Amino acid sequence: MSSATPQIFAVSGPLPSTNPRHTTIPLIEHAVGLTGRERPRITYIATGTGDHPAHIDSFHRALAHRDDVTTSHLSLFTQPNVPDVREHLLAQDAVWVGGGSVVNLMAVWRAHGIPELLRECWEAGVVLAGQSAGSLCWHLGGPTDSFSDALDTVTDTLGWLPFSNGVHDNFPEQPRREAYRAAVAEGLVPAGYASEDGVGLHYVGTELREVVTVVDGACGWWVEPDGPGAWCEERLEARLLGE
Repeated sequence: MSSATPQIFAVSGPLPSTNPRHTTIPLIEHAVGLTGRERPRITYIATGTGDHPAHIDSFHRALAHRDDVTTSHLSLFTQPNVPDVREHLLAQDAVWVGGGSVVNLMAVWRAHGIPELLRECWEAGVVLAGQSAGSLCWHLGGPTDSFSDALDTVTDTLGWLPFSNGVHDNFPEQPRREAYRAAVAEGLVPAGYASEDGVGLHYVGTELREVVTVVDGACGWWVEPDGPGAWCEERLEARLLGE
């Protein structure tokens, strides 16, 4: 795979767990590994949570044990924290977009011209990755709790991947699984991929290459319309990272 191959790694971050494997860290490290670089550089974008300092600190700590990885972050509140955003992003080998509100994330990104810059990065071979909102943003839309826990369907996303996306497909506190399949069945979004917590979808170009997970037994799903108001699905087995 050449360094200029466009790649996206879209993740549903796992819920807090007493199992040390059930964290997002191995998924972030997997994104780093996709760069193919000996000393990769990765930057974190936390726009979805308003550049919350705790989230930024947590990302830096997640890779602090890796002497071969250089971490940084891009903040947009109240102004960019780097003098040249384009230069900063294109200097990276990977970008990790955090979770939060995908609606707010898209609005702020567009105000700062971030979509055009990330598109340039993607086409240049920078691995674009992220969890939750940082997964949904690359697709053609899907359910979001950006407005309320009742879940709405968002379609005003980047849409570089020609599929919809359902994140946190097995989240017990919200009917995300049902909401995503209903959106596909009703034609609110096209067919696409859902991921359970702890699962990552690796795209090369715009094709799904592999499904990986840090949670044993977790998987991805292909969901498509199946007649008026109906849908069908296919379970996508995931490779357990670390084995």
